[in-house]
Amino acid sequence: MKTQSKPVFKELIVPVIVMFAFWGIGILGWSQSGYLQPIVMFGYIGTAIGAGLGLYGILPKLKKPLGRRLTLFLVGAFLIAFTFVGRENSQIEGLLFGLLAGIVQMAVIHYMIAKIFGPILFGRLWCGWACWTVMVLDLLPFKRPNGRLPGKWGWLRYLHFTLSIVLVLVLVLVFGFRDGATGTFAVIWFIIGNLLYYAISITLAFALKDNRAFCKYICPVSVPLKITSRFSLIKIGATGKECNDCGACVKMCPMDVRIPEYINNGQRVLSTECSLCQTCITVCAKDSLKLSFGFDLGGKDLLRERGQMVTSSAPVVGAE
Repeated sequence: MKTQSKPVFKELIVPVIVMFAFWGIGILGWSQSGYLQPIVMFGYIGTAIGAGLGLYGILPKLKKPLGRRLTLFLVGAFLIAFTFVGRENSQIEGLLFGLLAGIVQMAVIHYMIAKIFGPILFGRLWCGWACWTVMVLDLLPFKRPNGRLPGKWGWLRYLHFTLSIVLVLVLVLVFGFRDGATGTFAVIWFIIGNLLYYAISITLAFALKDNRAFCKYICPVSVPLKITSRFSLIKIGATGKECNDCGACVKMCPMDVRIPEYINNGQRVLSTECSLCQTCITVCAKDSLKLSFGFDLGGKDLLRERGQMVTSSAPVVGAE
């Protein structure tokens, strides 16, 4: 029993830290506002993510993805339901409407914690473990991507982000529209926006045979995430066990990150495209990878392009 308890304990360190971080945010929100809503929201989300991360850590390798999919469903379904119950718009436009109107609704709190300040601790954990779009995309059949399209197509997400800002500014400042954050129209906006996201993301997945094509090229949420996740304390790091250069982690990484390039250079995975899904950890036959704590700045995004040979010593192209 003693020989097994230590490894299990180590696997639960990160889940416990993440869970208590969310509970701490919830308690702080409750103490400052007097409302129980922050405890309910962040306590639930933190517990769901902690449970999923914990299962991922202790389950056998072939069953590890069940932990992440469980968390995606628990968090994604909860946030969608919360939007309808609270009659709020949780799309990025809902955040902008709320900020301009001075309304601190769920979208504002959600983005501040999960996508702006939270990633300083846990990076793009949202993208890998809590996104309601990924909750659906992970059910599609293209789980082994072929690499990024040649060229810097990621500029499309910056265009999407900019257009969202411009649209809200025009509606508010020119037409005096004030109902985009809460109320019936806000819910309608949320429904239509999500249906468009699902339609575009599923179409792209089948066209490019890549479940995460939308995340790589179109998703506007990745714009703020790529900025703050550079400072993330939690990143993929090395265990000290030698990599055998099999390339499995690169082949299976849903975001096409060239993981060995970082590890073999004595770094953690500094790419702001990493969603901490831990697929690389799961498929590593040598157990050379792990979640790790530390302080370093995200660096150049070393990404695999389509048609590029998968070896850790291969030249890197397609960096954004």
